[in-house]
Amino acid sequence: MKACVIGYGAMGRLISSILDSELACNVAIECDYKTLRDAKEDFDVIIDFSNPANLDMILDYENEFKKPIVFATTGYTDTQIKQIEELALTTPVLRSANFSLGVILLNRLVKEITPILKDDFDIEVVEAHHNKKVDAPSGTAKMLLKSITDNTGYKVVAGRDGISKREKAEVGVHSLRGGTIVGEHEVMYCGEDEIITLKHSAHSKKIFANGAIKAARFLIDQKAGLYDMEDVLFGKN
Repeated sequence: MKACVIGYGAMGRLISSILDSELACNVAIECDYKTLRDAKEDFDVIIDFSNPANLDMILDYENEFKKPIVFATTGYTDTQIKQIEELALTTPVLRSANFSLGVILLNRLVKEITPILKDDFDIEVVEAHHNKKVDAPSGTAKMLLKSITDNTGYKVVAGRDGISKREKAEVGVHSLRGGTIVGEHEVMYCGEDEIITLKHSAHSKKIFANGAIKAARFLIDQKAGLYDMEDVLFGKN
């Protein structure tokens, strides 16, 4: 595999170092190649760890060359997500809110046990990140919440400011920000006299880089379509 990495921030540099000989080139403002069309090397797959502002540049290239692409960038608008979905009609595309293999397994477990526990347990989601993170709740927390609400129809309640009685048909989400926390996500199933907790803690950004590389290796053998990390771990449904 030869990969082109878009973006040269912390994650772009990290994934480039892990790829080593599998790295074909970098595309970023800080690099020699500013756009995909500038790149001289041949590559099999694109890994985007950059910024939503680069999507137009990516689509301009992909609409002609149809290279498999892993979107590891977050913060897309609804319109941009629709553009990515349209690209997947003609190109192998993989997009995920989180590339940690452990988080993807956590999400699968949430999908499995929520229908079993929902009638007898209250469900709450807690996530914690470093003090520089600007969005809340995290994209991963939103992914977990979707897995819960898809199986329950519950309303999402962010925080619990003031005094209010908890309603049965709701799931709470709470965001903590402090220090250099890489990422923690916990789903609590709180029943009468018992609590079941599913939790994942990230100790290094390396887990996200490794997951994105695994996704890229998976994607180069796929036909056009929209994939996610569950497809990488468990196969396309």
